[in-house]
Amino acid sequence: MSAKHRDTLRAILNAALDAVAPDKAVLRHVALQGSVLRIDDVDYDLNAYENIYVVGAGKGAAPMAATLEKLLGKRVSGGLVCVKYGHTVPTATVELVEAAHPVPDANGERAARAILCIAGAATERDLVLCVITGGASALTPALADGIPLEDGKTATSLLLECGATIHEVNAVRKHLSVFGSGNLARAAYPARLAALIISDVVGDNLDVIASGPTSPDLSTFVQCMEIVERYNLRHRMPPSVLARLEAGAQGTISETPKPGDPVFTTVQNVLVATNTQALEAAAQEAVRHGYFPRILTSTMTGEAREAARDLVDTAMNLCMDGKTVSGPVCLLAGGETTVTVTGSGLGGRNQEMALAAALHLRDCDHITMLCAGTDGTDGPTDAAGGFACSGTMERALCCSLDPHQHLANNDAYCLLDKTGDLLKTGPTLTNVMDIALVLVECPRS
Repeated sequence: MSAKHRDTLRAILNAALDAVAPDKAVLRHVALQGSVLRIDDVDYDLNAYENIYVVGAGKGAAPMAATLEKLLGKRVSGGLVCVKYGHTVPTATVELVEAAHPVPDANGERAARAILCIAGAATERDLVLCVITGGASALTPALADGIPLEDGKTATSLLLECGATIHEVNAVRKHLSVFGSGNLARAAYPARLAALIISDVVGDNLDVIASGPTSPDLSTFVQCMEIVERYNLRHRMPPSVLARLEAGAQGTISETPKPGDPVFTTVQNVLVATNTQALEAAAQEAVRHGYFPRILTSTMTGEAREAARDLVDTAMNLCMDGKTVSGPVCLLAGGETTVTVTGSGLGGRNQEMALAAALHLRDCDHITMLCAGTDGTDGPTDAAGGFACSGTMERALCCSLDPHQHLANNDAYCLLDKTGDLLKTGPTLTNVMDIALVLVECPRS
């Protein structure tokens, strides 16, 4: 991969990230005119409220909270927002608590219960502003009575390792949580609650993002048990988790708040940033670099290595169709793939996708790819993703590395590290799932 192609891919990715920066996302939807706070098409007369609290969680929640503080100044009475370790920004009034992600820790549990206390103390004379981004579900692991945090962590790890989708993982999480699945809205009622949400899930379903703390829950205990059976986890799930899911499926435990529940009559949920917005900005940047952009999808799912093959096949077929393509093309895809972990290596879905793509690109000098997590963290690593091109395989072989073996062992990180194809951005403080960029140097007709 030439330095020019690598720089172009980084520039396109940076444009995508800038478009979904949390501070800018908030200001696109929130404005203060005198004493009136307008959030989309809803006006809040701040003189009517005794207190304004800012609460929330997520990898990009800190800059959202800081932006609200800057906008509202001393009107903010207090609040608490939980973020991933290393994802803080300066705040004046709102307390930031750091916790672990993707595997929860005790800090997150304490933060979640503290947020529930703040919301629970609010009255009809108070306004609660909630900021939610990707990662909030793992960062707020307040579980139902009788379920130790370690059991919740085990359940989440089992689901992630078996290749469950984010929707499936969140369905189970929601039915173990006293924070998600509408429970934060229940705690805040009858106070007015406005939630500003950055989507990190395919489809942008409000009840799925961060396990839907301010939204009606559409999933059920019965569906949770179906997920457990689908992935053969019945005999691996912690007994406390299985007991709650089974009791719920049998109707002996109350369901989560559903549409029509009165607790949602005082709630406004606003989607402020999505993967689609990131892809559209990336497409505009591709044009500036001389590429014709094609947004393929914002709902990319499935196994990472299979998604990589599909993208490479699409890229290869482009140059064979001289009737519709003339000149360089940039393919763009967004979403969130999964990895069924069978090996003991190190990596994440974007790194695995890059390695799988590189295997298919061995003889394709005209195609280069970048696969990246928009949050800057891919799996349990310090990388955001990886680059892929024909040179990736050449460098691997020069280092006496077997790409097929590394892929089979889910060990993309170690190979891409040796070949110089890891992408490291550091925390981006946003999260709208993943983006794959493919540059195709089709000859002009």
